[in-house]
Amino acid sequence: MKDKMMKPDYVFEVSWEVCNKVGGIYTVLSTHAKSLKKELKDKLIYIGPDFKEKGDASLFTEDKSLYTSWQKECKTEGLQIRVGHWEIPSRPVAILIDFTPFFANRNDIYTQAWNDYQVDSLHGYGDYDESSMFSYAAAKVVESFYHHYQLTEKNVVYHAHEWMTGLGALYLQKNEPHIATVFTTHATSIGRSIAGNNKPLYDYLFAYNGDQMARELNMQSKHSIEKQTAHAVDCFTTVSEITAKECEELLDKKTDVVLINGFENDFVPKKKNFQAKRAAARQKLIEVANQLHGTDWDDSTVIVGTSGRYEFKNKGIDVFIEAINRLALDTNLKKNVLAYITVPAWVAKARLDLQYRLSRKEKKNKTALEYPFLTHWLHNSNEDRASNMIQDLEVNEHSEHVKIVFVPCYLHGNDGIFNMDYYDLLMGLDMSLYPSYYEPWGYTPLESIIFKVPTITTDLAGFGRWAKEQEDYKGLETGVEVIHRSDYNFDEVANEMKNNIFSFCSLTDSAIQQIRDNASTTAEKALWKHFIKYYYKAYGIAIQKAKLRQ
Repeated sequence: MKDKMMKPDYVFEVSWEVCNKVGGIYTVLSTHAKSLKKELKDKLIYIGPDFKEKGDASLFTEDKSLYTSWQKECKTEGLQIRVGHWEIPSRPVAILIDFTPFFANRNDIYTQAWNDYQVDSLHGYGDYDESSMFSYAAAKVVESFYHHYQLTEKNVVYHAHEWMTGLGALYLQKNEPHIATVFTTHATSIGRSIAGNNKPLYDYLFAYNGDQMARELNMQSKHSIEKQTAHAVDCFTTVSEITAKECEELLDKKTDVVLINGFENDFVPKKKNFQAKRAAARQKLIEVANQLHGTDWDDSTVIVGTSGRYEFKNKGIDVFIEAINRLALDTNLKKNVLAYITVPAWVAKARLDLQYRLSRKEKKNKTALEYPFLTHWLHNSNEDRASNMIQDLEVNEHSEHVKIVFVPCYLHGNDGIFNMDYYDLLMGLDMSLYPSYYEPWGYTPLESIIFKVPTITTDLAGFGRWAKEQEDYKGLETGVEVIHRSDYNFDEVANEMKNNIFSFCSLTDSAIQQIRDNASTTAEKALWKHFIKYYYKAYGIAIQKAKLRQ
């Protein structure tokens, strides 16, 4: 009976990435929605920012028939919202908020946050104001909904994701004590900043003072809202054990629950359709590379890749390029290896010369295009770190058997070169490599094995640690190779990555197929059906604490 009482009747999930595809949090929310909706139905409600024409209209469909009486009341309260459905497979209810009207009162809002929780907003810059006003507006919207539908006898959970939603969680914590609050930090703002500023994070984690480092790195306001929210909410969570340790050291707060990130596999093509899509992806990847480099490689080519957010050091893009460079320098390599970096940068447009070559498929080009490592032109090519490293190392000049290609744009199916979605191209890889330095979880390697692509990651990634802890873990044989990474072993990691690719090139087709099948088996263990229980544990903790305030 007690467990039943602790279950939520309503869950409001609030994130900057609801109906707004930015990064890994979008993947978290959009994939676990299906599991949560099974029990909560339409009482699972997602709240995100409303960018109207600026956003991706395909991700949201407005439905004015939902909560009609409340929508009318919102207009009288000055809350500008659109209610509808998030266009993901489970189509959960979503509320998008125009938060811009709150900018006029932001100084008063910040003053109240200081008085209530000592949140330092004086040093905010960049996206701080925008995120904070969205967060505050989201709380006001939930408060309005809560009172309009008289939910005081219901178990209502407000789940805030990342520092961008902290201000709203704090507002409700004080003003609506019946609402249970959960806060998830997917990566601490100060930890990411320490790592991104080339400071050693892990060897000195025990010695770092989060507040002091925030001042040094000009991160006071983001760190402040994150820390104060972590301490004040009913249940504080993060996504992996490695980030939980980081929270304890830098935010001075132990997490109540670790919400391991899962995934869904219902969109992975089946059998014959899978093989057809994989063949199409490989054909496209090889064709683009051939037209760039003036080569004539065929399907025997080993295709490897890395992807994700453009954090050059944190995501290990620098290590990936170095590993490919060392592979190119190995004269014993006999197979052709094509390496792809698919990371969105400051892209300008698709290359017209490459488009022209691709349109004349019957023509064989024996000469490479200028800058043959690049599929799209960049606005800042002289300052782009990946481009500069590829050119400085002259990766493509070392060997006729190794070529590297940088795809600096989002792959949504309309990029002008591939015109295929990321997942559809991912299926064409033989192996993926993610030598991450700072990676609280790591969806990219998990996505790889979902599509039967064996992957290499590090033990500084939450997913890497999880994979290595599985009872049947045997390295790449089980689809995931986890390499040890520290603050100072760049060379060793690059060598291990290079050696793994080299060894993979010598495997038989049957051995590779077994690894691919094992990768899929490992991926099955990371589906949301195994991990969603941790969310309900967090909800229960929060609801129980909220009841103590009543």
